[in-house]
Amino acid sequence: MATKFIIGTKGRMTQVFDDAGAVHAATIVSAAPLTVTQVKSVEKDGYAAVQLGMGVRKEKNLSNAVKGHLSAKGGSASGGKDLLGAFRCLRESRIIEGDVKRGDKIEISVFAPGDTVEVSAISKGKGFQGVVKRHGFSGGPRSHGQKNKERAPGSIGGGGRAGGRVVKGMRMAGRMGGNRVTVKNLRVLQVDPDTNTILISGAVPGRPGTLVEIRGN
Repeated sequence: MATKFIIGTKGRMTQVFDDAGAVHAATIVSAAPLTVTQVKSVEKDGYAAVQLGMGVRKEKNLSNAVKGHLSAKGGSASGGKDLLGAFRCLRESRIIEGDVKRGDKIEISVFAPGDTVEVSAISKGKGFQGVVKRHGFSGGPRSHGQKNKERAPGSIGGGGRAGGRVVKGMRMAGRMGGNRVTVKNLRVLQVDPDTNTILISGAVPGRPGTLVEIRGN
């Protein structure tokens, strides 16, 4: 396979000791085998990619369109019969067409300790936050008649700046978190095919249970 790719759920963090006795912070990711549900080609779809199914959900919650898409024959829905699986989610990986075919399984063993990977996930939502937490402002001093203003944003515009308007991109208070975040240059520390878990160095975006995408080279 040209590109290593797996989908999993984030677990807890732990510590791992290497052969030299050094300790590394690590995140445990559970990644069950994926099923190839569709192989896209440049001629038919405009780009080459492989669609993968992950997880399990109740078959009754699948729409007829999804049942037809996931039917083993790739045709219309067959009353819930001959499905590749009732997957929790579908994701795409742009790997070279022809490496895999529909119905194939992708195991966690495609990764090995020492591989460099990048991980994408939805970060924790933090709600509406001020500029000190959201942008790292230092705030104002509690002096010269000020009080209760340590976390204020300060001036955001005026007659002598940008024509008296608030310029685009002004850092202000607002909703924070809940964005797709990609962390690069992480390292695979351990891979356990028996438990379908992979240990990745450092922190991974999101809360425990968040869906994460792991890509390698």
